[in-house]
Amino acid sequence: QVQLVESGGGLVQPGGSLRLSCAAFGSIFSIYGMGWHCQAPGKQRESVAAITSGGSTNYPNSLKSRFTIFRDNAKNTVYLQMNNLKPEDTAVYYCNVDSRPAVPPRKVERYWGQGTQVTVSS
Repeated sequence: QVQLVESGGGLVQPGGSLRLSCAAFGSIFSIYGMGWHCQAPGKQRESVAAITSGGSTNYPNSLKSRFTIFRDNAKNTVYLQMNNLKPEDTAVYYCNVDSRPAVPPRKVERYWGQGTQVTVSS
C-alpha cells in the first residue's frame, strides 16, 4: 500500500554532516506525522526527530542543536539534516510515516523505511 524509500546514509568523519531523505510511494490518501528513529547495535530503537502535518517538530533535548527535520508535502518526503555528527550517532536510521492509504481498508497506519546506515568515524 505505502512504501518508503530512504537514502543519504554513509560514512562521515566526526564533525561532518549528512542529510537523510525518505520518500513515500504507493496508494496514499493522506500523510500525517513523519519522523526518524535510530537503532545502534545492542540498543533499542529510539526517536530522534518528528514532524507533524502542520510542521511542528520535536527532538530529544540532546539532539535539538544538531538535527533538523523537515518535510516536502508535495513530494511526500521527509528529511533529516544531521550536523556536527559524533561517533555516538552511529546507527541505522529508520524513517516512519503515518499514512492513510487510498484503498480499503483506509486505516491510518505507521509505515517504516528499510533503514539506512550512518557511520561516524575517523
